[in-house]
Formats: sequence, C-alpha cells, structure tokens
Amino acid sequence: MADAASRLVSVAEQLLGVPLPVRIRAWDGSQAGPPGAPVIVVRNRRALRRMLFKPGELGLARAWVSGDLDIEGDLYTALDAVAALLWEHDDDADGRSLAGAVRDPATRAAVRELIRLVGPPLPPAPPREEVRRRRHLHTRRTDKRAISHHYDVGNDFYGLVLGPSMVYSCAYWEDGGSLETAQRDKLELVCKKLGLKPGQRLLDVGCGWGSMAIHAAREHGVSAVGITLSQEQAALARKRVADEGLTDRVEIRVQDYRDVRDGPYDAISSIGMAEHVGADRYLDYARDLYDLLKPGGRLLNHQIARRPQRDETAYEVDAFIDSYVFPDGELAPVGTTVTMLERAGFEVRDVESLREHYAGTLRAWVTNLEGSWERAMRLAGPGRARVWRLYMAASALAFERNQIGVNQVLALRTPESGASGLPARTRLWKA
Repeated sequence: MADAASRLVSVAEQLLGVPLPVRIRAWDGSQAGPPGAPVIVVRNRRALRRMLFKPGELGLARAWVSGDLDIEGDLYTALDAVAALLWEHDDDADGRSLAGAVRDPATRAAVRELIRLVGPPLPPAPPREEVRRRRHLHTRRTDKRAISHHYDVGNDFYGLVLGPSMVYSCAYWEDGGSLETAQRDKLELVCKKLGLKPGQRLLDVGCGWGSMAIHAAREHGVSAVGITLSQEQAALARKRVADEGLTDRVEIRVQDYRDVRDGPYDAISSIGMAEHVGADRYLDYARDLYDLLKPGGRLLNHQIARRPQRDETAYEVDAFIDSYVFPDGELAPVGTTVTMLERAGFEVRDVESLREHYAGTLRAWVTNLEGSWERAMRLAGPGRARVWRLYMAASALAFERNQIGVNQVLALRTPESGASGLPARTRLWKA
C-alpha cells in the first residue's frame, strides 16, 4: 500500500481536479508533492477528520489552530498556494458542476480512500478558541462579548505584537522607518485631517489602549474622551494616560458608543471601530456620531472595506474570521460606507485608501509575533497564538491582492451656512 502522503496527494488532486501546489508530509514521515513547494505537515489523522467534517476554510482553520496541521517554510508562500485552492479554484472548472463531481465514480472513490485514511469517522470537537457562530445581533451585550473575545487576550500579548505604540490599526509608512514611527505618523495624519486645535474636545470611539487620545492631547492640546468595551484595554489606557501626566485632559471610559450623551464634540475619530458595528446598525451608528458633533465638527472614519459583490445579499462573513478572530465583525464596500455617512447627514469631503499601508503593517506584526513565538504562546496559549499568526499573515496577502482595503473617510457636520472650515486643497492637511 502507498504511503500516507502519496495517498493524500492523490486524493486531493482527484477532489480538486488540479495538481496540488504544495508538498504533503504525513504522520508516518512520508512526503509527496512537487519538489521545492511549501510543505503542509499533516501531523495526525485527526487533521483529516476536521477537514472531512468541515470541508473548506473552517476545517482547515480548526486543524491549524489545534496544531494538527502545520506549515514548514515561508508562511506567506504556503498561504498563497492554499488560498489559490480555496478561493480561486472554480467549482465549475472544466465544465464540472459540484453535483456532477459527487456523482463521478472517480470522485466517490477518492472520498472512500480519504475515509479509509481518516479511520473511525468521529468528528473531533472544535478547538476551545472557536466561538460558536450565530446570527449577528449587535446588541450591547453581544457586542461587548465579541469585543472581549478579541481584545481581552492580554495586554502583554498585544504589546508583543504591536510594539510600543500599542496601535491596533494600519500604520502610515511615509518614508520607510520603523513600525513605531509609521504608527505615530498615522495618528498625526488623523489629527491633521480633523484639524485639531488646543481646547477642542475629541471623542475617540473604540479607543483601544488610548494611543490616539494620548497623542491628540499631548501634541495638539485637546481634551479627549476615549471609549472602549474592553476592560483590559481601559485599564492599560488609563495607566498610560497617567504615565504621560494627561489625566486632566484624557478620560478613558468603558462605554458603548450608544450610551455617550455628553456632546457636542469638535471632532470624532473612529479608527478600526466601524467593522464591529454591523451592516444593520451602521446607519444608526453614523447618526449617533453625527448627533455628537457640533456644527462644523469633523469625523475621521478609518475602516477596512471589502470588494463589492454582484449580489450583495449573498455576502457572508469569512468563517475563520467570524469563528476565531472578530466574532460578529462585518465588512462593507467603501461606497456603502460613504452612502451611509451621507444618509446620516454628513458631507463626505475626502476618501483616502491606505491598502498597501495595512499590508506592510500586518507583515510587521507577524514579524514581531514570530520573533517572540515562545513567549507569545505562554501569554495567550498555543492555539490563540496560531490564530493570530494565521489571520495576520492571510490578511496581509488579502490587502496586497486587493481582496480587501482600508480607507480613511473625512466627513463633516456642515453648518447651515455651508462654510466647511476646510482648506481649498484638503490633501495638504494644514487646517
């Protein structure tokens, strides 16, 4: 009988209908596949059971998170190859429908061979890091639970990944340099777009560990309120504010944006927050922010976007991201975001894409994580560390391939007079 790796390659190529672009190393030590290709390590039969009972991305994710499946060599090269199989291979390639493939005798034989390799076909329990998928309600309770899953991993773990800036959004790489410099430049870019001046009030929605509020208060003399649903984020943010001597000008609250009632504010920053709001609630979110601004006030919305679909009703949240990374997170095309802001009453004045900047940021975070891998596993657990490594590397590739993007949208609560207060050439950002 052939070794396990050869049998796996044969079965995979029969099921996929294309040559396998990766090598397989199986639990019996055997290897098969194209020489020099990335190596997928199948550590045990349980990995196959996970993929058999959940074919596609979620089954692969479960095998990866549990450590039943691994990658040897460059992670990005391997993910590129696997992504081509998962997302670019057409089920109807070569004129074969999925139903036709199931009826095909050779395909059925391949499935039987896979079952023989798997052994007793009992579905393994999902890794404990997995969140049970559910309908996205976006109530105060479910939003708080989703935020806690993602952000209450441990401040030390995030410090390891993000570096000293503690900024968990895309940096702004003007002239190369360090991640820390690029994150400072991003915060300064946001401040310039908002036109912050001493004495103004800034609301930072989804403030994270307080970096934006601290930068705006220290460098531009504003009074800032930062809100988050994460207790761990708030605790560290308050400590950082105190260490900077800014407790008289920066307040950090554990508060839902729907409960902020102390407007008006001169400016609002929403950086990496709107992805958590949900499509059904987005218009309400935009209206809430509009109501919190004084006439002439500015909103800077920094948000990840997906490509529009021909049939928008067919959009589904990515299974891996929803189950392991951002429960209840939803992405919208940038055009939809602009429309919602306008429907809420805003005048949209500028849209800037930072897609390539986010790809570079994610690669820097992956480098930080891999450089302190043993400590990362001690801090967050092996499964959670593997989740973060996979999602950040895969996201970097998605930004590079224009499968997702990120945009800064500057919007204005224009006063009745129509006077915007913005410079005629806004891209100079000297207001």
